[in-house]
Amino acid sequence: MAMEPRKAATSFGKLESCIARPKTWARMGKEEAGSSHHFGFPAQICTVFQTCVDLDSNSLSRVFTMADTGTAIATVPASIGAIGDTNRASYDATAQAAIEAEVQNITTVEDKTGHDTFHGLVLPTEEERTTLRRVAGKLPITCYYLCAVEFAERASYYGCNQVYKNFIRAPLPPGSTTGASGAGSQYTAGALGKGSVTASAMTEAFKFMAYALPIYFGWLADTKYGRFKMICWGVAICGVAHIIMIISALPPVLTSGHAIGPFAFSLYLLAIGAAQFKPNISPTIMDQSPHRVAHVVTDKNGEKVIIDPEESINSVMLWFYLLINIGACTGIATTYLAKLVGYWAAYLIPTILYLMLPPLLWYLNPRLIKQPPGGSDLGNVFKVLGDIFAHGGMKRIGRSGFWDLGKPSVRRAAGSTHDYAYDDQFVDDVRRTFQACGIFIFQPIFQINDGGLGAAANALTAGMDTNGVPNDLLDNLNSVSIVLMVPVMNHIIYPLLRKHGIKWGAISRMTFGFAVCTIGSIGFSVLQYYVYQTSPCGWNATTCAEIVAVGENSLSTVSYSLYAIPIIITAISEIFINVTAYGIAYSRSPKNMKGLVASINLFMVGISAAIGLATAPAIQDPYLIWAFAGPTICGAVLTVIFYFTFHHLDKEEFVINTDINDMKRDSDEDSDLERRTDGVISDEKAAIKA
Repeated sequence: MAMEPRKAATSFGKLESCIARPKTWARMGKEEAGSSHHFGFPAQICTVFQTCVDLDSNSLSRVFTMADTGTAIATVPASIGAIGDTNRASYDATAQAAIEAEVQNITTVEDKTGHDTFHGLVLPTEEERTTLRRVAGKLPITCYYLCAVEFAERASYYGCNQVYKNFIRAPLPPGSTTGASGAGSQYTAGALGKGSVTASAMTEAFKFMAYALPIYFGWLADTKYGRFKMICWGVAICGVAHIIMIISALPPVLTSGHAIGPFAFSLYLLAIGAAQFKPNISPTIMDQSPHRVAHVVTDKNGEKVIIDPEESINSVMLWFYLLINIGACTGIATTYLAKLVGYWAAYLIPTILYLMLPPLLWYLNPRLIKQPPGGSDLGNVFKVLGDIFAHGGMKRIGRSGFWDLGKPSVRRAAGSTHDYAYDDQFVDDVRRTFQACGIFIFQPIFQINDGGLGAAANALTAGMDTNGVPNDLLDNLNSVSIVLMVPVMNHIIYPLLRKHGIKWGAISRMTFGFAVCTIGSIGFSVLQYYVYQTSPCGWNATTCAEIVAVGENSLSTVSYSLYAIPIIITAISEIFINVTAYGIAYSRSPKNMKGLVASINLFMVGISAAIGLATAPAIQDPYLIWAFAGPTICGAVLTVIFYFTFHHLDKEEFVINTDINDMKRDSDEDSDLERRTDGVISDEKAAIKA
């Protein structure tokens, strides 16, 4: 029965006074995937409305139900974690059964069509999981602003990193005070003249610090300070490092012979700042995704599809990786600046780009969903392992039932009276985390194959005919290739696979990436062999310029352009390996360990750097062929082992183990959305009254 006009007006009056309170007003959303133009309220808001106005369920249904008559599944959107009134992400809503469940504080209920519902989301049935097409859900604009933050940071990081090896390895060119060798010169740009062994050692030590220290800073973010605060601290430290680095490259400092001191200090200070920033930015981006579970929606064509959390995360992380590599293309400019102008200019441009970060972070601060530090779950992880090994776990390592030994339900059934601070689900999360770490262990060898061991690739190109261009210029094709391929994967390949119902699981994607990387790395060995065969100095091709008389040819006849082939092939492999690893680190870690697990993923780069550091004495003539061939052979073997070890994980459902209640901004009172609450509520109420 319809509500009487007077009663309806009274109810809306109460609603207005209730929802105008910031703490009461939950996030509102528009529909997902182009559903017909309803203006809906989440089930959580309906709960608030019923509490405030004390409407009965039937009256509430009359006011808010806007069901899709073409299907048994309602298409009233229920947005959770939306940011801003124009970019609010959304979920499909449930029918009246879900609303009633929310009123009774029941998170899961089965509707009349046989679908389970969860916090207002229609969950797919087992049949729908196998038959419906899976699509990526829409994400709030803040995800992409955070990708821009990553762009600015990586542009400064890689813009400088691109010229470090020549800066350290090569001496000042004849007559130069800036490190520049000039257009058309066969001399490479250089400054410190410390040789390839020192260049490899310093750059690999820098890389190791930048990717090993995140374990500590990721843990700090989880336990004490929060991810966003750690990001801001890292930005401040990196800013100081960039300024010192410019000073170290000024002509008076270079010609004084003392540039190594301030440069080394700035280099390792930059590593510390990057270590604070890097493990926290990708989890913060994924925190913004409102898509926590797979759910059914009706798209604009009337087709039922599944909004897949894995596809949603993969989509935004592809853009994240795209912007990383757009930033890394700054290395093209800095390479030429070092050769034509000098290293002070090569370090200045990345610093200018870096100045984008403070205002961008200030703008984003009130608009972000921030996971507060909740104390690390690391202690509970050790308790779980302690319980397992105390009850026969040693005999079950690698066998089924190993993790069951640590579940509280199993321990209580065995007579334990201990009060556990975690539940069975947490033990499953720990199992998934250890699986993720097992996946990450395979990465270092492929990171070595992606560009060579230590400074080996730089040494290879030093003996090639570059026709006057910088010998490290084509290294930038790594980033350029990724920039070109990411849109192809995101808008053509992956949608095409989804359209045909083909699920390309995380393990299959990584295996494909490992195989591509191994094939590409073969090219480095082949090129190095032919450089040795055609160099005037034979097996001393890298240092030939120092051996022959001034003015005589010191280069191999092998064209530098051929170096692009392995660079491009190995670069493409990163799209399948690194992007997938970000999602695995986020989805397969406990709620309060996401920063730590993300840093463990990054630590694999640190391990590859440590290997490069340990082998630095071998990165010289005449051993360079094996510096490439050895890791290539290892990579081929490990690709096969990796697939057969983990391929069963592709059958598991993708899970993001943070709950719906985590989808809130750090401060509701300070949020930009709430400063605009009155206008938003008026628009929504007007739509409902209409």
